[in-house]
Amino acid sequence: MIKKALPTIVGLFAFSHGAYADVSLTLKGIDGALEENVSAYLSSIPEKDYSTSLRFQARLDQSITEALNALGYYHAKISYSIPEANDELIVLIKPGLPVKVKVMDVVITGEAKDDEEFAKLIERSPLKVGQVLNQGQYDTLKSGIRNLALQRGYFNGEFTLSRLEVIPDLNEANVRLHYSSGIRFNFGDVSFIGNHIWEDRVASLQPFKEGDPYNVSKLGEFNQKLSNTEWFSSVFVEPELDRLDDGRDLPIKVSLSPASKNQIETGIGYSTDVGVRGTLKWKKPWVSSRGHSFNTALSLSKPEQTVTASYKIPLEDVANDYYQVQYGLKNLDNRDTQSIESNLAVERHWLADGGWHNTVYVRHLYESFTQGLQDDEFNFVLPGATFSRTRVRGGNMPMWGDKQSITVEYGDTAMLSETRVLRLIGSTSWIRGIGENHRGLFRLEGGANITDELEKLSPSLRFFAGGDNNIRGYGYESISPVDESGALTGGKYIVSSTLEYQYRVYGNWWAATFYDIGDAFNETPDWKSGAGVGIRWASPVGPVSFDFAWGLDAKPEREFRIHFSLGPEL
Repeated sequence: MIKKALPTIVGLFAFSHGAYADVSLTLKGIDGALEENVSAYLSSIPEKDYSTSLRFQARLDQSITEALNALGYYHAKISYSIPEANDELIVLIKPGLPVKVKVMDVVITGEAKDDEEFAKLIERSPLKVGQVLNQGQYDTLKSGIRNLALQRGYFNGEFTLSRLEVIPDLNEANVRLHYSSGIRFNFGDVSFIGNHIWEDRVASLQPFKEGDPYNVSKLGEFNQKLSNTEWFSSVFVEPELDRLDDGRDLPIKVSLSPASKNQIETGIGYSTDVGVRGTLKWKKPWVSSRGHSFNTALSLSKPEQTVTASYKIPLEDVANDYYQVQYGLKNLDNRDTQSIESNLAVERHWLADGGWHNTVYVRHLYESFTQGLQDDEFNFVLPGATFSRTRVRGGNMPMWGDKQSITVEYGDTAMLSETRVLRLIGSTSWIRGIGENHRGLFRLEGGANITDELEKLSPSLRFFAGGDNNIRGYGYESISPVDESGALTGGKYIVSSTLEYQYRVYGNWWAATFYDIGDAFNETPDWKSGAGVGIRWASPVGPVSFDFAWGLDAKPEREFRIHFSLGPEL
């Protein structure tokens, strides 16, 4: 039942008296989809036009009949009643028997007849023999066939027959859609306009070859890859449809505009780990026509100040295959650690099967530090490798995703390192959703320094636990072994794990409850656990987390901390 209050002229002689009153409109006899569709049709009638007059009732008859016909009801009986107070128009609707689909005559001819995507589209349509007719479903199927043809390169396709035959007297409907697709066009040669980068570098990003069957999703992928290089300020990839008569191979035109050679970015953020952080970035997305790029960044917070610079040299697969030279300088003053750290690395990146991003590198680390009672400076030359993979389905707050990462590094006195050490670091994170309102998050991280001389490792190579993204309820990097003065020294090993459940409260807002456990240690762990509740907001720039956490094993007593962070969960 629907009631809608609207002003109208009332009374037998309302036209002469000009009297107005509130009149409500009440629908009876229908519910569900029928009620929703009738209401949608009636919403197009301005409120000022509502009245209890016979003329208005005739207007309602037309709108209601159209709404019911659209859902397969052609035998509706509509009656009206008006209470004595003349302040309500009651509409009683008896929809009658529905029209059902008797014949589904959907035929694809031409080269598309063997294209499985068309068969899948027709199979997915809810329009089936024996089902109640829904004209919207007919229109959706018809437009779906046409759109799929354009997406897959059947540019000369057309309907030779498109008819919906409704026979109300028999309560039957026949769907007749005959589509002749013609030929499927292929990708032709690709031309670049406005390109300032070596053409072979840009062409390496093509996810298709000349002669491959046309598919618009490949053009979208190409467009995205070109944009991701940051070489261009604008990218537009399109088929040259005015050349359809030139043959089966359809030329592709790529219009490009160079990105600014120098780009400056500034930012400010906050987390409870490091407090307020300001950033300044200078980027040169293309240094030359070879597509080399150069980036520098300055990051300032109270405990950490860093300067980084990197130079990237793309290879054959410019998106994933490249050399990179990186340098970083960091000043750290956090708890019992004061250090100046210099890192210079030469890296080789490539993408392997299964979506694994692989990196092999050699880095030189110099660190001058005070760690508790230890005051020293060390040099390390560390060859290493990192293997990582991230898979995500969804936007900033995905309902499915996982990430794995493994890093191996080795240092030896024979290679100018302070001591012999084998470093192993691994992590895995999983997000799984159930329905639309439930998410689970699991993390497991571990690390080991296999060495006989822990005291000869600089602080950046040791392990500390605690903080926003580790064991909540404890301060940032506040968990580690201590020396005889009680100062933190950093650990030989680290293990931490997180189990979190999130429930969607409203829209992009989620409530969370979590349990963290782990330790940074030298011999055997003394497990530290934290638990609490939190709020998550799926903001346009990524998840925002606000947590209330209790350190259950903090000493001398349990510790309460608030954690705030912004960034991806994986």
